[in-house]
Amino acid sequence: MENENPWTTLESRLVYENNWIGLTEHQVINPSGGKGIYGQVSFKNLAIGILPVDDEMYTWLVGQYRYPLKAYSWEIPEGGGPLNLSPLDSAKRELQEETGLLADSWTEIQRLHLSNSVTDELAIVYLARGLTQGKAAPEDTEELVLRRLPLQEACAMAEDGSITDSISVAALLKAKIMILEGKL
Repeated sequence: MENENPWTTLESRLVYENNWIGLTEHQVINPSGGKGIYGQVSFKNLAIGILPVDDEMYTWLVGQYRYPLKAYSWEIPEGGGPLNLSPLDSAKRELQEETGLLADSWTEIQRLHLSNSVTDELAIVYLARGLTQGKAAPEDTEELVLRRLPLQEACAMAEDGSITDSISVAALLKAKIMILEGKL
């Protein structure tokens, strides 16, 4: 039963599209048999998150103003990765762009579906180790502040609600579990 689709799509039409997203309105018959509409946002990139951890068990957070939230946000380094490129290559590019960091070791630690009731967005989170500092090159649209802090402190920020970005919270809590299990 868990692989059966209880929805019937009668018709779909693209309502809006730009370089990053598409919005489709579906005319549907829902699982209870009623007719209705379902709006779906489709993303043209993967969401990529990177948790850099150095030999002293410090990490880096990126601070920036998030326009949709009308609020400042502390996050792990994140960005978009084109669907036709390797997610790992996108992660390497994002880490260097936002922090200037290069990593010798990369491990995928998590996959997440973000807001899966209305989007198909997939996030992939990597742990980056063996770090060396290079030069950051943020995009023109990014005004970033970097903060290096103990990984445990960043985990506490996810736990107390100081960090609300879902990819960051998931990555930091995963890191805490990995520490408790002796895997980090």
